Amino acid sequence: QVQVVESGGGLVQPGGSLRLSCVASGLSLDYYAIGWFRQAPGEGREGVSCVSRSGDTTYYADSVKGRFTISRDDAKNTVYLQMNSLNPEDTAVYYCAADPSGLATVQQMCELGPHPRSSWGQGTQVTVYS
Repeated sequence: QVQVVESGGGLVQPGGSLRLSCVASGLSLDYYAIGWFRQAPGEGREGVSCVSRSGDTTYYADSVKGRFTISRDDAKNTVYLQMNSLNPEDTAVYYCAADPSGLATVQQMCELGPHPRSSWGQGTQVTVYS
């Protein structure tokens, strides 16, 4: 089973940018759809963006559409989340999940959550402060 580790979080002012990375080990990411999810204090988990195994299909939550971009570099076994125009509502712990099932569309993965056999990272904190 693949292991994933997130990095790239931090403190940023409104309007700023961050790039999160999800690095996999153990198996190639080629076999996995990848999703970025976030959870703010006292809130439920939200699917932010998901990308298919091939990388040709992506999904974005309405709250981040036009500001965030997901991409994958399978040669580096890494998926990125470029986050621009950050605002305080983006403050959360961000997690990546690697879904091996191939059973769901990226929209389903993001909206309903990844397959139970998915691998999750430990999360990276993003704080947008004014």
